[in-house]
Amino acid sequence: MKKISLLLMSILAFYSCQKEEVKTISSPNNNLKVEVGLGQNKAPFYIVKKENEVVVDTSYLGFEFKNAPALKNNLRIVSVETASFDNVWEMPWGEQEKVINNYNELRVNLQETATPNRKFSVVFKVYDDGLGFRYEFPKQENLKEVFITEEQTAFNLTEDYKTFWIPGDWDIYEHLYNTTPLSKIDALSKRNHSNLAQTSIPNNAVNTPVTMVGKNGLHLSFHEAALVDYSGMTLGVDTNNFNLKSILVGSDNKDYKVHRTLPFHTPWRTIQVTDNAPDLISSNLIVNLNEPNKLGDVSWFKPMKYTGVWWEMHLGRSSWDYGMTKDKNGNWVDTGKAHGRHGATTANVKKFIDFSAKNNINGVLVEGWNTGWEHWIGFEDREGVFDFVTPYPDYDMEEVIKYGKEKGVSIIMHHETSSGTETYTKQQDKAFALMKKYGMHSVKTGYVGKILPKGEFHHGQYMVNHYNNTVEKAAKYQVAINAHEPIKPTGLRRTYPNTISREGLRGQEFNAWSSDGGNPPEHLPIVAFTRMLAGPIDYTPGIFNIKFNEYKKNNQVNTTLAQQLALYVVIYSPVQMAADLVEHYEANLKALQFIKEVGVDWKQTKVLNGEVGDYVTIAREERGTGNWFLGAITDENRRDLEINFSFLEEGESYTATIYKDGKNAHWDKNPLDLEITTLKVTNKTTMNLHLAAGGGVAISILKNK
Repeated sequence: MKKISLLLMSILAFYSCQKEEVKTISSPNNNLKVEVGLGQNKAPFYIVKKENEVVVDTSYLGFEFKNAPALKNNLRIVSVETASFDNVWEMPWGEQEKVINNYNELRVNLQETATPNRKFSVVFKVYDDGLGFRYEFPKQENLKEVFITEEQTAFNLTEDYKTFWIPGDWDIYEHLYNTTPLSKIDALSKRNHSNLAQTSIPNNAVNTPVTMVGKNGLHLSFHEAALVDYSGMTLGVDTNNFNLKSILVGSDNKDYKVHRTLPFHTPWRTIQVTDNAPDLISSNLIVNLNEPNKLGDVSWFKPMKYTGVWWEMHLGRSSWDYGMTKDKNGNWVDTGKAHGRHGATTANVKKFIDFSAKNNINGVLVEGWNTGWEHWIGFEDREGVFDFVTPYPDYDMEEVIKYGKEKGVSIIMHHETSSGTETYTKQQDKAFALMKKYGMHSVKTGYVGKILPKGEFHHGQYMVNHYNNTVEKAAKYQVAINAHEPIKPTGLRRTYPNTISREGLRGQEFNAWSSDGGNPPEHLPIVAFTRMLAGPIDYTPGIFNIKFNEYKKNNQVNTTLAQQLALYVVIYSPVQMAADLVEHYEANLKALQFIKEVGVDWKQTKVLNGEVGDYVTIAREERGTGNWFLGAITDENRRDLEINFSFLEEGESYTATIYKDGKNAHWDKNPLDLEITTLKVTNKTTMNLHLAAGGGVAISILKNK
């Protein structure tokens, strides 16, 4: 049935386009080709081919509006423009120093054939490893503003791809990934999840990036780039015909999803197309589709490793609040005095500063430092709860900051908004000014709970604007944002390099308290080829006390210790947390040495091997030192990987310290079994790496002087 429908669509498109020439643009290496034309009812469509094989078949484009006719039929091509672009730009921080931006562009200018003769363009940028396209609405007499109820962007696929997906949730991305055929996606079954604070899954849709693997090894990943003043896009799934179609995130307060005045353009709709999994990670498609740096010099932000007051709260050892307790009915109440379990005390933070200073770690995150934590859980109206400048009585901010500066350690601010967006917006100038006064250049923001104003969602236009406006406001005070419960990353870190990292996935904390067993061993080998394609991840690796039975007997981290070390290389972020408690690191100084040495800002990255959901090996060269670091992780299956060190500089020798799973290592049965060996290596060296079930390998490769 699928083959018949595809054939019929192709015949109809061909027939209706006989009088309307199909416009074609190819990638610089000519392996990828996009065809654009007018099909049924003079509707615009595109086709994507790789080496003359159809990857995305006839897929239509258009819009539905409130109080206006749809804009998708009865169009004519007014003109066509083509261009080529090839340059190199530099990342101020990132996975690599220099980025090649090489593409061919096709702009198709369209206009209605009847009144009101509205005009828009579809612009395609075609790279060797994928493409992006967006709609552009120019200034025009007959159209001043639009209220978009839906964007009719289709992706008509040609087979039942193996798909790695999370549901198209309008509020969170904190779902485990599912691996199913495209035809078996059932997002609606994920609506009720005991471990999630809130979900909104109104459609059988998936969130992006969504990655697919074809029968012949073709790899696709769908996402978006440069998401500004628009709603996030989920992809509705037609399981019978292998079709995806855009479904924008809406609002309960409005009967439209996006409001824009002309002129404007949409975000880029992106498709990565590669022959293998490693090339997905190597692609710079998403960042390249964003505008260049608008901030200029951002050297005030330094990529760093950090520790902090965080994991202990998830373990239940301490709390964010200063004086909460449960009454006889089990309700939380504020006692008005310290209960002795508060984590963000002056003494506790100084302990983290001391540890960080000794171990080449330059930052300490302090959560629970500010007033308001007693009043935010379970309250419907959370506006006005948090004060972003007033510390609790047992936290001397000035003393802590002064102590940190003496030790060469910066304090990372924390702003939990409880999704009270109006309160946070009003307090931002004062809060960021306080940070600037004390020389604090990084803040972790949080948006736990349902968005206020009521009826808005984390991923709709209202919140897209809030997140982006916060980044722009913070830049004026030389503050970098690491957002949790965020909108998904879409490459805006190129335009606003103070967008340093974000959560936007099911993170490490789920291992500490979720009731479903935590993140399974396959989680991160999927994340590397899905969520990480969008941008940096603040995953908080480095848990050494894998079982933590003294805190929670029914929870654990589902990896080996070696994999926790490997994550510092595999899962990219310019801020990497050593997330465990100080005493757990001090009890294993030999393993801690890798965290002490590993870089966090990279000159270049090499993805050496990998399969989506199974395993991946990545090597990165640290900027300024010539040192390399390698990380390899696997799922629940043990495996052997042969590694070629040809990425090293020719004629140089290096000392490699290898942190690998021991002979009896296993993510559940024996996660702490770790072997450490040292040897000399050159670019002629090859090595077999053995990874235990749920395991990994971490290697520091230090250049011999």
